[in-house]
Amino acid sequence: MTKARQSLVMTFLVLLTAGVILITGCAPAAVQETPQEPMQEEAAQPVAEVEEPTPIEAEQEKVLRVALTTNPNTIELATGDSIVSAQVAVNIFDSLVFLNAEGTLEPSLAESWTISDDGLVYTFNLRQGVTFHNGYPFTAEDVKFTWERGTGADIAYRDAFLSVSAVNIVNEYKVEINLSEPNAMLLSQMFLHWSIISKQHHEKVGEEAYLQNPIGTGPFKFVEWIHGDRIVLEANENYWRTGYPKVDRIIFRPILESETRFVALVNDEVDIITNLTPDQAREIEDISGVNLISYPLDRAFYIAFNNMTTGVGTPIENQLVRQAMSYAIDYQTIIDRIFGGQASRIAGFVLPGNLGFDPSIEPFHYNPDRARQLLEEAGFPDGFEISMAGPVDTYVNFEQVLQALVGYWEDVGITVNLEFMESGRFWTLQGNRELPPLFGDSWSSSLGEAFPRLAGSVGGEDAGFAAWLDPVLVEMVGRLQLTPDRSERAELYTQILRYMREDPPFIYLYQMTAFDAANTRVKDFQPRVSGVYFLKGVSLE
Repeated sequence: MTKARQSLVMTFLVLLTAGVILITGCAPAAVQETPQEPMQEEAAQPVAEVEEPTPIEAEQEKVLRVALTTNPNTIELATGDSIVSAQVAVNIFDSLVFLNAEGTLEPSLAESWTISDDGLVYTFNLRQGVTFHNGYPFTAEDVKFTWERGTGADIAYRDAFLSVSAVNIVNEYKVEINLSEPNAMLLSQMFLHWSIISKQHHEKVGEEAYLQNPIGTGPFKFVEWIHGDRIVLEANENYWRTGYPKVDRIIFRPILESETRFVALVNDEVDIITNLTPDQAREIEDISGVNLISYPLDRAFYIAFNNMTTGVGTPIENQLVRQAMSYAIDYQTIIDRIFGGQASRIAGFVLPGNLGFDPSIEPFHYNPDRARQLLEEAGFPDGFEISMAGPVDTYVNFEQVLQALVGYWEDVGITVNLEFMESGRFWTLQGNRELPPLFGDSWSSSLGEAFPRLAGSVGGEDAGFAAWLDPVLVEMVGRLQLTPDRSERAELYTQILRYMREDPPFIYLYQMTAFDAANTRVKDFQPRVSGVYFLKGVSLE
């Protein structure tokens, strides 16, 4: 790095550390909707406005107030394109199976199941006596309808349904799910995306009305959604899990500014906030009445290369260019200066603690001379110009990270035109594969395996948010589903990690330590390493 350029980058990072640049990004994958958008104007017709209780009323009425980092696009698991969507949806819906905090699959709407010896037929015995929030009974018809809808072209996580070839109703409370080939990840995919919906209700109201007034069998019932203001749920008094839920209402409040969320918690306006910055985490330790919760976030932050649409014909198709851009970044300085050291380097999408992680596969290290050499070998001795996008008000300090990357790339001759987008627009364009050749994002997993990250990002044309297409990776990721033996699957993950390190479809940035906080009245709030949290067991003292 030239002295002048080094001075510029270091000055930028010092300003970040000193707080001169405002820190606002603070959420895992989230979609923001603005009141100006026509869809929101049409949707913002509440059933009946619920007046937010005072702190004393909230305690007496057992109302849990949760700050969301942005506005979800939907609040169900098949179409929600953000972790914020899931944070709400998991409290409204159940799936056939549930993955507990220890990583063990257990019964949910299915009381039991068997798998045929060839792995092609899953037979589920359904729980009897369960009703949807509007009183409709839960039956095998609803399971079949959930699958049929899930294979539709407009479903964000369509790939989670496509491995199933047919759902056959044996009787009212028994279904057979048939696969054309074995899928070792089927039950996990069901947990993540098969939120069982009422066929009778959906056919009565239609898709659009259903998304605005979702009906599930979960611990909380939908009451109202005033876009940009609040989502209100109330306890399902007929919930099939005895003793749950433990609060009467939940009020989710989208609060987009990180500092505003922080102040709302301190002023007792909300009970839970997530994704604090490291500086806020340090400050909150000295505030009475608030508990700090920290955990390693199973989320990979990265820069994606788009070879499926806008990146076609650009330098990013060259493997040496992608390696050069990885070598050009001083990752550790970014981690130290922007995150106070509360993050760690990653070598790929298989993170430490994931099945198949291999610590011998090292991340790219900072070597600008090597970056320039690779660019010359690739035929770009003078660099090139390219565009990149990133979401705002979404991830902790992510805007600052992207700005720092632009500086490092400029030092090796690559001019990157960075555009920040409102997160709602960003994820819409990502789903349509209309983002620029480069874009910054992150991906989490709840499974202890990297499968959701890999299937969603490099799993092929049917993966709703994929931007990179490599037939070798599509085949390798597909084999994960065909490998029920954990040791064999671990070896396959290691092979994928090694392949994606050598021929990178992404620039692998870091894995963060997550910081959440809750009022001391809140008991048993336990976020998962993915950032999702289940609130049915949360109580108020």
